[in-house]
Amino acid sequence: MNRRRLMGTVAAAAGTALIPGRATAAGDGLAARVRPYLDRALAAGAPSAVFGVIRDGRRHVAGAAKDGPAPDGRTVFQLGSIGKTFTATALARAVGAGRVRLDTPLTLPPGFTVPRGKTRHITLRDLATHSSGLPRLPANLLDDADPYNPYAHYTLKDLAAGLPRTALVHEPGSAYAYSNLGFGLLGQALAFDGVDLMLRRRVTAPLRLPDTTTTLRPDMASRKAVGHMEGEAVPDWRDRVLSGAGTSMYSTADDMLRYLSAQLRPERSPLREAIELTQRHHFTDPGTGLRLGLGWHFGTLSDGRTVTWHNGGTYGFSTCAVFHRKSGTAALMMVNTFSGDGATSFDALAFDLLAELAGS
Repeated sequence: MNRRRLMGTVAAAAGTALIPGRATAAGDGLAARVRPYLDRALAAGAPSAVFGVIRDGRRHVAGAAKDGPAPDGRTVFQLGSIGKTFTATALARAVGAGRVRLDTPLTLPPGFTVPRGKTRHITLRDLATHSSGLPRLPANLLDDADPYNPYAHYTLKDLAAGLPRTALVHEPGSAYAYSNLGFGLLGQALAFDGVDLMLRRRVTAPLRLPDTTTTLRPDMASRKAVGHMEGEAVPDWRDRVLSGAGTSMYSTADDMLRYLSAQLRPERSPLREAIELTQRHHFTDPGTGLRLGLGWHFGTLSDGRTVTWHNGGTYGFSTCAVFHRKSGTAALMMVNTFSGDGATSFDALAFDLLAELAGS
């Protein structure tokens, strides 16, 4: 892939705006239901795939690969923008503790110019619902960027230089515009220059998600799938400034099913109030009718049922998590490839699997 085309896909990656214990094999036919979706993922170009499901309190994880050992529940993938829901949960915890309000204006340390609209300031709620008006990426992100690792070079100094060049695409609170920059700034607003530690302390550690992290430990590296783009192996993304957007987060299917279990049954979670707050309706785009919680998107299955979801992507990985709380059903998809031209969407597999499980 040439540099121009590759850099042009940065805006699409790390998420696309669309409408306790290890998981074990379940004995109620879940394995047979999941297998066709693994086959479809491989047929669509994934070198390997892992799917995880929750149904009637049971969890099941299965993997498949074109060559070599199949991944499993402990195989590490880059998570991408599903990580935004962790940042939103950290925001909800801060709200519950009285440290901030959802209508608190975005503030950053001196030297970091916060863009504002003509009518009002950007609030933390705006950031968490993609209604801030901020563009998808910082104005200067791609200046001198590594085309295969576009966030790695970006520093707080670069962020300070780029913010004055940033023009809002609409007035805060008036419309939906998906923004990695917005969630990156939300992370910085919650824990300036300490976002990764904050996410671990406030979200992943209380939920017992040991492999959900922005730092790839040696033991995780030995279990990590190799990311691919258009059939070529590519490096993992690195990001220490906008990591609140999920750009450099890792996870496993086992961790993500624990996380989805907490979403389905928050009353059993130590983060009950925060999870409930993220799943409430907080914004509706007036143009499309798209509805959002904090971080989470709300969608509709073909039978009219409302589901809660988020997807993610880096250059080497694609992920999607979707759940239907009323039926206690969730589906997770993780593959180690990214389709830069958008021609292949693996997200539909997760939605189709959920629809099948929730409808039976």
